[in-house]
Amino acid sequence: MNPDDQPISQNTRRAFLADTGMGMTGLALGGMLFKDGVARASNDGSGWRAPDGNHHAQPKAKSVIWIFLIGGASHLESFDVKPALNKHAGKTIDEAGYANLINPDLVNRNLGAAQSQKRDIYKGIFPLATGYRTYGQSGLVVSDWFPHLGRCADDIAVVRSMWTQDNNHGAQLTFHTGRNIREGAFPTVGSWISYGLGTANENLPQFVVLGEPSADCCGAAWTHGSAYLGPQHAGVKLKVDPKNPLPFVRPADASMSLEEQAQNFGLLGKLNRLAGVEYPDDKDLQARIKSYELAFEMQTAVPDVVRFDQESKSTIETYGIDQKETMDFGSKCLAARRLVERGVRFIQLFHGYTGNAGAWDSHTNIKANHSRLCRQIDKPIAGLIADLKQRGMLDETLILWGTEFGRTPGADLLGRKVGTGRDHHPHGFSVFFAGGGTKPGIVHGATDEIGFHAVENRHYVTDLHATVLHQMGLDSRRLELPGRKRLDIEHGMPIHSILA
Repeated sequence: MNPDDQPISQNTRRAFLADTGMGMTGLALGGMLFKDGVARASNDGSGWRAPDGNHHAQPKAKSVIWIFLIGGASHLESFDVKPALNKHAGKTIDEAGYANLINPDLVNRNLGAAQSQKRDIYKGIFPLATGYRTYGQSGLVVSDWFPHLGRCADDIAVVRSMWTQDNNHGAQLTFHTGRNIREGAFPTVGSWISYGLGTANENLPQFVVLGEPSADCCGAAWTHGSAYLGPQHAGVKLKVDPKNPLPFVRPADASMSLEEQAQNFGLLGKLNRLAGVEYPDDKDLQARIKSYELAFEMQTAVPDVVRFDQESKSTIETYGIDQKETMDFGSKCLAARRLVERGVRFIQLFHGYTGNAGAWDSHTNIKANHSRLCRQIDKPIAGLIADLKQRGMLDETLILWGTEFGRTPGADLLGRKVGTGRDHHPHGFSVFFAGGGTKPGIVHGATDEIGFHAVENRHYVTDLHATVLHQMGLDSRRLELPGRKRLDIEHGMPIHSILA
């Protein structure tokens, strides 16, 4: 049996028959309120009930901004700078005295059983492609590609000891679900928050996606999907374009006025509210049947989010929207802040889509590639942190900056005698948090001297999920569905050392 094909309970069959017997009313409920089927099926005598929107513990954050760099940004030239790479440049890893780090058993201990390809270990040590300096009272060492984020050193918590199980770009999906890409679609962290807490606003989705997600090779829509939780918990893609921010909610008939649309939605709402007579024991029905009216409300609410004419000149400059190189990503970061202000719980912000593995995948010419990409995002993300902080919103907004894996200490040769880039590196890489109840100005975990392995306070990627859920007041083990037993590795453990 396909794991998605679960047996239908008698309770669900009765609900299905009731829905179809109620004609248009039932079709609206059955087709647009998938969660309703989950809730009814849960009444199976086991005592399990679907989440009611309440927190499991006191939350520290109200919203999450999840920033993901597609293709694999270098940890060595961002927030885990390794001077030893300059010291031993031109030597092999063996010649530099680090042969023990590339023992096959040690290298393969992280990797999942099903890998998309075997990758060589490039032994020729590649020097840092940029300089570095220390910042703030914390003394955080940051590469020269991130001067603006460097000045945020005392506001962020860097985790330098991440690892993942895929050495190819399926790691993009693993970063969001904890599972190997060959296992298929599983709920993402944003969908778990949507499922556990529901919406906190009346006219916007609870899970929004800004930027183009991963390509088909690397998970595509699965990286912001909800799998068996139901489509209403998947991320809703928005464009930072006031004229066309959400094409699928525009009326099919362009001549239809807002008043006419409101009348149509009002009639549909009345029909569905009549369904309450058929389901007197479902106390959540009235709240859930409002979900499909969201499409109408979003037609005015979403354009307002991405309309920046009321923002001050200084705010526009803070995000770099006044500059060509930072305008695109800066606009997305400002839209993320405006979504947080309006109660959206989870904003997923992608950077680096190219229609293939991702722009950050620097097998060649990493100096030109990464320096260009860093300029696009450095000022906007630093601006987002500063803007949230000065508005008093950072304490309740959790920011995560991450990427699917790091880059190798050795140069990727790709058939050449001299390498100019770095290969994929799942064995040790970095992320950082800001706000949302995390400790500012700290570093947690470490890689070895050349940045090959995470060696101190190692964390698999789902520890990030557990940390985010914990700060949002959720316990992943209390979100499991009957018949959907999750692996321990999917749950992860909160990184308590970085929490205030």
